[in-house]
Formats: sequence, structure tokens, C-alpha cells
Amino acid sequence: MATTKRDYYEILGVERGVSEAAVKQAYRKLVMEHHPDRVPQEKKKEAEERFKEISEAYAVLSDTQKRQRYDQFGHAGIDAQYSQEDIFRNADFSSIFEDLGIGGSIFGELFGDAFGASGRGGRRRSGRGSDLEMRVGITLEQAYSGVEKELEIPRLETCGVCHGHGTEKGKEPSRCDRCGGTGQQRISQGFFVLATTCGVCGGTGHVIKHPCPECRGQGRVQRTRKLTVKIPSGVDTGSRLRLHGEGEGGARGGSRGDLYVAIVVQDHETFSRHGDDLLCELPVSFPTAALGGEVEVATMNSAVEMKIPAGTSPGQIFRLRGKGMPRLGSGGHGDLLVRATISVPEKVTPQQRELLKQLEVTLGDGRKQRARSFADKVKEVFR
Repeated sequence: MATTKRDYYEILGVERGVSEAAVKQAYRKLVMEHHPDRVPQEKKKEAEERFKEISEAYAVLSDTQKRQRYDQFGHAGIDAQYSQEDIFRNADFSSIFEDLGIGGSIFGELFGDAFGASGRGGRRRSGRGSDLEMRVGITLEQAYSGVEKELEIPRLETCGVCHGHGTEKGKEPSRCDRCGGTGQQRISQGFFVLATTCGVCGGTGHVIKHPCPECRGQGRVQRTRKLTVKIPSGVDTGSRLRLHGEGEGGARGGSRGDLYVAIVVQDHETFSRHGDDLLCELPVSFPTAALGGEVEVATMNSAVEMKIPAGTSPGQIFRLRGKGMPRLGSGGHGDLLVRATISVPEKVTPQQRELLKQLEVTLGDGRKQRARSFADKVKEVFR
């Protein structure tokens, strides 16, 4: 799935037009919450991504010139005009970190050369891995009770030999001679300067002359992993479950993408689903429909007795509250709707035939009267 950059003002939680002091104050607050050195180890990777995002937003919005360009052209204006080094250049980070008593060495680890990281590798930008989606089919019974499914996920994973760097053990990437390690080439066209991705290094700022034999310099290898996913009760076709960090590994050691599990609930032979409600048809004998009585109705997890009132008509619907599907995430259940159908025996005995004829005679006048009334109404319409 393609991702786009979030709005810098939204990232810092400030409105457009706020003062530089307000931008700085917002950044200070977010640094205290998301600095990677201030979170548990299991949340460090997520904190690093968030920290990079808020730091880039602050670097742009705290600089008058960059901020004016961003307000006019958005992210396209910043990306075309500035490299990553230029975005962070002149931003006042040191005083903020000194005031907060937090180390600033994290910048070199996260942004590389943009904050003076040394080495022959040039600017080695990591990239978040792609999100993946897998469709999983389940039965209505499994959707009712919840189920665990074991999935086999083919995905790209960070190479375990070179740890995503793409180089042979003991070797380092070389700085790209074409772009000088910036990852961009600038082409002058009159008054305009067009920045394009370097065609030699692909924007990484470095080239690999001694590729890793396991991944052949790609930094990632294809693997199939088995995962167990717990599908909660109440899901329906179209429900999507997100498994954070179970997507593809990122380029050059970047963070993993996410895995989305798309649910497809199979049709059921007895029940049809309508949101959280279920609908089923119940055959009722003519005597029961005419005289009333009790019938047994199957639900998703049991059988219950239901009263049929005298004079029940074909197609009449009865509601059994709380006997439908679980409501996903909110508790409770929908209803079971039972539609009565009048069952007619295919074969009758002579005695039954005689009794039915006698019944027809006793009901005849009423049926003729109803038929005559309907015919009169039709004539009125077309008169």
C-alpha cells in the first residue's frame, strides 16, 4: 500500500499561522513523549519512527523560509528544494535537548549524515516495509464464536546475514560518485532547479560493490512465515484486522510494514445475515398456523421454544431478541428473525383427504367473500 506524508501542522498538533514559539513548545512536549530513550524497549522502533516524523515537521515549521515554501507548495515544494541535510540544517535542536536534559545522539543514529554521521557509507536512508493484505475465509459459526487461524505469509524479510545493509560481512557501502552521497541530482532549467533521484544509487546515496551473498545486495530475502491470528466473534465480510509489524521488512533495515487480514464469511445453509441480525425460515404446519402452538427453533448455539399465535400467515416474521450475531467491539447480540412458511404435505391418507374436504367446505363462504371483495377493488381501479 502506498503511504503519503502527513501534514506537518497536524503532526505537531498546531494550527497554521501559529508563532514560532508555539511550534517550539509543541515540539518540546512531543519530544518528552516520543524520544526513543524514554520508552520501553518493545516500543522503541515505533518511537523512532514517530520521533523522526515530529523532528522533520519541527525543522521545517521552525524555519521561516522553509515554512513559507511549505505553506505555498506543501511537501512537493520541500522535497524538490531541499535534501534531508538541508531540511534539518539550522534547526534549533541542541537548546531544546539541553533544557529537557535528553541526549541528542539519537539524531545521528536515525538520520545519518544529516546530523554529521561519519563513514564511507554515505547517506543510507532506510524505508518502511510494504503493508500486506491476506483474505481469510471463515464459516458463520466461526464468526459467531471467534476462531484462531494459522496463516502462511510469503513476505520479504530483513536479511539475517547483513542485517539489511546489503553488503558482504566486514564491508561497507561506498559513497555514490554520481550524486556525491546526497541521493539526488540537480538539473538547472533556466530559473528553476529540478531535483531528481540519482539514477545510479536510486536515491540511497551509496552503491554496494561487495554484495551480501545471502540477499545479493538487496538487504532483504523472500521467506514464508506462519502466524496465528485470533479472529474475534462478530466479524463480518469486509472486516479487516491489523497485525502491526507483520508486513514486509523495510529496505536497508527499515521498520516492518503491517499485515491486514481481510475477513470473508461464507454463506450459511440455514441463516442469512443482515448486519448483526440473522434470518431463517421455519416450516409451520397448517393446523399449528391456524390454531397456534409451540415450535422448536434452532439458533446459532442452541434450540429454543417459540410460540406461534393462532392465525399465523405465511411469511409472517417473529423476532427472537438477543439470538443473533455478537456485536463486534460493543457487546450484546443482534436478533434472530424467524419467517414462518406453511408446510404442505406431499401425500395424504384417505382419512386426511376427507377431513381436508370437510374443512374446505366450512371455510368456503369466507374464502369466496374475500375473493369477491378483492375482485370488486380491482374493478374500482380500472373503472
